[in-house]
Amino acid sequence: MTILVTGAAGFIGYYTCKALLAGNHKIVACDNLNPYYDVSLKQARLNDLQSNEHFHFFEYDIADLNSLNTILDNHPDISSIIHLAAQAGVRYSIENPHSYAQSNLIGHLNILEIARNLDGQLKHLLYASSSSVYGNSNKIPFSVSDPVNEPVSLYAATKRSAELMSYTYSKLYNIPATGLRFFTVYGPFGRPDMAYFSFTKNIIEGTPIKVFNNGDLSRDFTYIDDITDGIIKLLSVPPKGDIPHRILNLGHNQPVRLMTFIETIEEALGKEAIKIMEPMAQGDVYQTYADISDTQAIIDYQPKTPIETGLHSFVNWYKNYYGV
Repeated sequence: MTILVTGAAGFIGYYTCKALLAGNHKIVACDNLNPYYDVSLKQARLNDLQSNEHFHFFEYDIADLNSLNTILDNHPDISSIIHLAAQAGVRYSIENPHSYAQSNLIGHLNILEIARNLDGQLKHLLYASSSSVYGNSNKIPFSVSDPVNEPVSLYAATKRSAELMSYTYSKLYNIPATGLRFFTVYGPFGRPDMAYFSFTKNIIEGTPIKVFNNGDLSRDFTYIDDITDGIIKLLSVPPKGDIPHRILNLGHNQPVRLMTFIETIEEALGKEAIKIMEPMAQGDVYQTYADISDTQAIIDYQPKTPIETGLHSFVNWYKNYYGV
């Protein structure tokens, strides 16, 4: 297949492209390489992907529909879309809300328009949503059947909006679309704004780490290989029916307490963190926990990477990449 992947230089985008290229697919990729975090990390991922002749890259912003249409003009054989480009980060959405409107609303709408213009040629649109849409739900684990009407951050609100827009386009134009609610993805080559990355950096440098809500938080940390496995398997199983749209969770299904998470990083580094206890951060949630039964009813999906294995892999990568 020829597959359009947006956000290809991002963390999940990079691993998804590598897996697709290993399956001999042709990848048409775009990313705007924005400076939300260290662009050199994005460029390093991109350099690795560009060594494959089946990878075709466009440095475009998904908020620019004319640029996206240029991709279609150059590659009219696109048959699937994996839309991973977005402005990420819960806390940053408080500081810079307009960037979320541009990427997560206008950009997502543009991808839906691209999907519509592909008409019957499009086999499947997979797009990234987020576990943040569940807000501070007291019902655990989080199920895709749960109401998600009370987002606690603008980031979460834009992701829920993208789900609703996608449903509408599926209903109006019969676009087979699957929204994937990712649960705290981590691993080598990950995002520097994520806690595990900054914790590792600060512990190595002897800089204090901020532990929010005094450590009383839990997350369904999901290793990148387990996320990619779900994406690749779902790509070939589009939804059907009168409204071919569905939403699925991709998570580990085993929440980990924040203090356990930190202790695992400390053990991997052989060094204790200097901790500063902080109250709950604005826009943050107390816990996340994925119910993946709906996903498992469609594909063979069983995340198998324990937190100890995943964090040790990340720490080893970090030491090698940064030479520490």
